[in-house]
Amino acid sequence: MTGANERSKTIVPLYIPVILAYLFSGIPIASYIIAWLGSLFIFYWTWFSPSKYYNEDLPIYKQIMRPIYLTQFVFAGFMCVTSIFYFMDHLGYRYFTQVEKGLQFQGSEKTYIIAQCQRLSLLAHAAIVTGIILKIKKEPIQPKNYTFYSGHNYLIGLSIISYIIGFICQYLPGLIQVALPIMAVAISCGAVLLVRGVVEKNLNYFLVGAFIFIGNFLNASLSGYKEPIITNVIILACLFLPYYKKAIIWSSIPVAYILLYFLPTYNTVVRSSWNGSVSAEEARTEAFETLLGNSNQDEIEETNWSFLTNRLSEIDMFTTFVAYVPAHHDYYGFEILEDSFINLIPRIFWKNKPNTEDVSMKRVYDAGVASRFSSVSAKTRPVVDAYLSWGIPGVFFTMLIYGLMMQSMCNLAEKLFGSYELGCIIVFNSLFQQLWRGNNFEFMINNIFYSYLIMLALCKLLIMFKIIMPKFSVKEA
Repeated sequence: MTGANERSKTIVPLYIPVILAYLFSGIPIASYIIAWLGSLFIFYWTWFSPSKYYNEDLPIYKQIMRPIYLTQFVFAGFMCVTSIFYFMDHLGYRYFTQVEKGLQFQGSEKTYIIAQCQRLSLLAHAAIVTGIILKIKKEPIQPKNYTFYSGHNYLIGLSIISYIIGFICQYLPGLIQVALPIMAVAISCGAVLLVRGVVEKNLNYFLVGAFIFIGNFLNASLSGYKEPIITNVIILACLFLPYYKKAIIWSSIPVAYILLYFLPTYNTVVRSSWNGSVSAEEARTEAFETLLGNSNQDEIEETNWSFLTNRLSEIDMFTTFVAYVPAHHDYYGFEILEDSFINLIPRIFWKNKPNTEDVSMKRVYDAGVASRFSSVSAKTRPVVDAYLSWGIPGVFFTMLIYGLMMQSMCNLAEKLFGSYELGCIIVFNSLFQQLWRGNNFEFMINNIFYSYLIMLALCKLLIMFKIIMPKFSVKEA
């Protein structure tokens, strides 16, 4: 009963800004601001307030890669907080400077839709956190297996095993979805070894970790996508934080500024290699020259503002869907969910299975978010698919389940692999990394299902290699 009371003291206040935002729905600008600030309130309430509810087996700064901290930060940060740039642009501002005549306080029809989307995002944020808190265990999670440590040498073996399996799976038909999360395990091992090498001044750990992690980071810099670079920076910052708190906290703002200011232009130039006119390495060199050239300042600012307003938060796409459903199309009901479960059938058993990308893009084309003749892939996010399926109730219950499932998978990983480091940092945040931002139902449910199977198989594999050992083996020894 005490635990339920403690949880309720944390959960109930999360919905105060949600209620306020809906009470002011007739004044869209005020409603948007309340909803936007509401997410900041949820961050504060669940991280810093006296009523915060968390697993007390570790100090907070040593467990920030658990869902209540890291996943909430990334998911709600992108879904809720970054929309401020789009909203400012809508009101006629550019980099905090008014460049167009502002709207009246009542706003326009578009303002009402933006505010509605922000309210839905806030409701989703509160629901996700509710689900996480309901599954948090304050007492230490009892491991099913005993982790066999020999310093951190087990990480070297795990990284090699994961990398080899992931590399092989990349070239086997239908196993690319297995390859990516397994490769992520190897990269996480590399990041942990790199940090341990620096902290413990262990040259072997540092060299192995640097080879894996920095090699992956350089490869990510050639991809033309922002997510791999940002993900690598976040992982490294989270791992260094317990040892260099002040340095990481003080450097977070300038690093975030650099990423948000320079990364969009950098990726735009690197993507010029996609048409084959130049190599990825040449495009990367050209990108650095563009960023370092004083004459390119206007180009950088133009590219970055477009990125901040249209691609960082994706709220523009959300507003298009909200205007489309249910005014021009009924709620989808279980249609999207049914397609998602059909997608779980491996293609090896169903050669004519519909292409998942084509199925998920159909509603994007129908709503007018993207043209069928364009090469863009504008996938929806969980909150969007939840709204398209069942409206406001769908957003709440879907995101509640999302939070419950997220924390349950983290709990299971720590139980199976015997520790926060191996279970949460390496296994959970590698295999279920897609949950950081979410994806459309078709791809996300597929990722959750197969990542769960991979986690169980990986546990068996590590027991076989005696990296982790069952309790009975330790007692018998």
